[in-house]
Amino acid sequence: MDLSRYSQMIKAEAQRLGFMACGISRAEFLEEEAPRLERWLRQGMHGEMAYMENHFDKRLDPRKLVPGARSVISLLLNYYPEATQPEGTYKVSKYAYGADYHHVIKAKLRELHHFIETEIGEVGGRAFVDSAPVLDKAWAARSGLGWIGKHSNLLTQKTGSFYFIAELIVDLDLAYDGPVTDHCGSCTACLDACPTQAIVQPYVVDGSRCISYFTIELKNEIPDAFKGAWDDWIFGCDICQDVCPWNRFAKPHREPAFEPHPDLLQMQPEDWQDITESVFGKVFQKSAVKRTKFEGLKRNIRFLQADPEKE
Repeated sequence: MDLSRYSQMIKAEAQRLGFMACGISRAEFLEEEAPRLERWLRQGMHGEMAYMENHFDKRLDPRKLVPGARSVISLLLNYYPEATQPEGTYKVSKYAYGADYHHVIKAKLRELHHFIETEIGEVGGRAFVDSAPVLDKAWAARSGLGWIGKHSNLLTQKTGSFYFIAELIVDLDLAYDGPVTDHCGSCTACLDACPTQAIVQPYVVDGSRCISYFTIELKNEIPDAFKGAWDDWIFGCDICQDVCPWNRFAKPHREPAFEPHPDLLQMQPEDWQDITESVFGKVFQKSAVKRTKFEGLKRNIRFLQADPEKE
């Protein structure tokens, strides 16, 4: 069995499918991540995301998710848009401009798995796209796709951090890649820019203070203490990525499914404030924004309208 040849075949097919990078690591227990995850949970940095407390062992060991797992194939898919929303309007995180990435990537992973079985033989495995207890960034870093930056996102020197991470965990031995070095250096741009001080120290993000958490995960009302603390984000937040020097090298994606609905890039503040459920359904028909639902988006807009600095 030529493990290197198999690995190269898989990486070539991943590239053909549109993934920007593919790395492979051995499926084993994440020993270094275990105490970090335990400490993060114990300190309550997951807020109301109770699901983060579930399946602790599975998060750290892919062999508990996929019986007989031998390899974790990590993949990156670029979502950086060519055009962005205009200044001075309510903002949606760039990853949600187009179609819901879960569906787009899952389809590509199914194709990749089919290719592996066609070329190599029967291979058991499962595809994961941010929807199961898998530590995506840890696996991507292990497989040499980048390093985890001070803002806790995966970073690469050539393309920054505007990409999705996914995995195909398989019961096949392959040739494994190794991690790369950290290139954040003395930079603190992300820590300095975070308006809610969610990055409590380098490499540690308090999820319960993150704008993405408030606008997507939090189901109750947003605490008044955070009024005036962020810049018009109504779904997610890109601040820590936008200020990162490595994202100067981000290049527009080539995935048609990630093209935004044309109305999205034209919407002005009054359009957002008067948005109807019908318009919401049309503009975000296939978008991840549907996760917050219409009422959730309206709540986020109301919260920003109540900002004393805007009155």
